[in-house]
Amino acid sequence: MTRHLPLSLTTGPAIMNTRFARMGALAVALLPLPLLAQSTNQTSNKTSNAKTSPDYAEAMHRAHANETPTASGAARIAPRLAVSGESVVYATIGGKAVRGYLSTPANYRGGPAIVMVHEWWGLNDNIKAMADRYAGEGYAVLAVDLFGGEVATTSAAAMKLYQAGMANIGAGEQNVAAAVQYLRSKGATKVGSVGYCFGGHWSLRTGLAAGANLNAVAIYYGAPITDATQLARLKAPVLGLFGGKDQGIPVDSVRAMEAQLKKLGRPVTIEVYANADHAFANPSGQAYNAPAAEDAWKKTLAFFAANLR
Repeated sequence: MTRHLPLSLTTGPAIMNTRFARMGALAVALLPLPLLAQSTNQTSNKTSNAKTSPDYAEAMHRAHANETPTASGAARIAPRLAVSGESVVYATIGGKAVRGYLSTPANYRGGPAIVMVHEWWGLNDNIKAMADRYAGEGYAVLAVDLFGGEVATTSAAAMKLYQAGMANIGAGEQNVAAAVQYLRSKGATKVGSVGYCFGGHWSLRTGLAAGANLNAVAIYYGAPITDATQLARLKAPVLGLFGGKDQGIPVDSVRAMEAQLKKLGRPVTIEVYANADHAFANPSGQAYNAPAAEDAWKKTLAFFAANLR
C-alpha cells in the first residue's frame, strides 16, 4: 500500500508501516467504550440537534456551493518528517466495521496521538494528507470516518452526507469515542482531537463523548454547541479557530459557546481571523487562506504540544 496522496497532487509514494495491521481486529474486541458515550446514545438524539444549532447543513451548502473537493494549499504541504499510513478497523458500530486512516511517524512506539475528523466531503485523500502532516510532527493520527465509507464530490452530495451524519448523534459519538480508545490501546499516552467544518463540530463532540479520556480539543470553524448540559461533559481544554467573514458559523454563536465554557470553568481559547471566510484551512476546496491557515496551524501545534506532550 502506498501513502494516500491529496487529490490532484503527485508525489512519490511513502512506504506503508504495517505495525498496526495485525492488531486492527483485536482493537475492536478491546473497545470498552466510555459509559458516557453509551449513555448519550439514547438521550443526545433527542436534545443535540435542537440545541446545538439552526440548520447548519443548509448554511454549509451555501458556503460550499461553488466548491469542489480538490486539494487546497493545506493538503499540498508535505509532512515535516517521514510518515507511514494505512487503513485500519478501529470500531464496530451497529454491527458494521468502521475503517479509518492511521498515519504515524517513522518508528512510532507510542506517545501522543490525535483523532482527526473529516470535512463534509468525507474521508478523502486530502484529509489523509492532513493526517500525514500532523503525523510528521510526531503524533499518531487516526482520521475517522463518520460517513460509512462514502465520499462526496459535489456540494449537494456533501450536504446529504452531512445531514446523515447529524441524524444519529449517538452513533457518531460511539464512533469517535471508539477512535480515542483505539489510539489508547495502541500506546497513546495522551489523545487530542481536531476537525474541519463538519469535523470541527465533531472534534468538539469527541471531547463530549470521551470525557476525561481526551486531553485537548481543536475546532476549526465547526458548528458551536452552547447547551450547558452537553458542554458539562467536556473535560479537555478547547482551541477554537474561526473566520470573521464566515456567514455559516456566526461569530456571536462562537462567543456564546466560549462564554458558556468559561462559565463551566473549562479552559478555552477562541481565535477569530477577521479577514478569513469559512473553510479557510480546509484540506479540500477553494476557500484556503494561506496567512490565516498557516497561523492557525502554528497555534494548533502549540496547543497540542502544551496539552499532549
